[in-house]
Amino acid sequence: MLVFAVLQPIMFVLLFSQVYGGAIAVQGTDYTQFLMAGIFAQTVVFGATFSGSAMAQDLKEGLIDRFRTLPMSASAVLIGRTNSDLVLNGISMVIMMLTGLAVGWRVNSSAPEFLAGVGLLLLFSYAFSWVMALLGMSVKTPEVINNASFMILFPLTFVSNAFVPSDTLPLVLRVFAEWNPVSSLVQAARELFGNVGTAPVPDIWTMQHPVVTVLIGIAVMLVVFVPWAVSKYTRISAK
Repeated sequence: MLVFAVLQPIMFVLLFSQVYGGAIAVQGTDYTQFLMAGIFAQTVVFGATFSGSAMAQDLKEGLIDRFRTLPMSASAVLIGRTNSDLVLNGISMVIMMLTGLAVGWRVNSSAPEFLAGVGLLLLFSYAFSWVMALLGMSVKTPEVINNASFMILFPLTFVSNAFVPSDTLPLVLRVFAEWNPVSSLVQAARELFGNVGTAPVPDIWTMQHPVVTVLIGIAVMLVVFVPWAVSKYTRISAK
């Protein structure tokens, strides 16, 4: 997992910036500046899936059964799993930023805004880890959660404004991308890192106020899925 967390972001940064950078034009900025926020968002979203596959694997191997006799909180395992995702995503962010700096990416905002951007990405990934942890406890095998997360998250991250401006997409895909929560996360990161350029922003509330939108989404995920996941784990461990 640690090797994947280190190599995957390097691969994506180099692949998109060096292979596609010369073929995709973005109004008001170069493609590398536009790209990096999308790579950050994609990586933390995919990095949040480890909790789900790990919980499914723990259930399959009977590890949860061994915890029944221990004097521990029902939320301890889930907190440990989701925090491990947060650590891996933090490592990935550092590696991606260093790689991005090497290929020409720059932060064009203040230090507080930069830190706010990093914090927003990591907080979103932490909240999404609880969603995936719940799904991991709801499936029969780890293979199911791995395949399902790929089938859902791959189009969710690519049909967005992460890699191309949403106004260049066909109508149906453009509407989906503009209301895609990943697009709001990417746009918020671009604004906080100062990489927006002059590309037109869709005239909808979620894209005009992306930071607020993402914070609302994070709050909803935490309020709904943390107690739901803990309740699910309590029922499973009591069987």
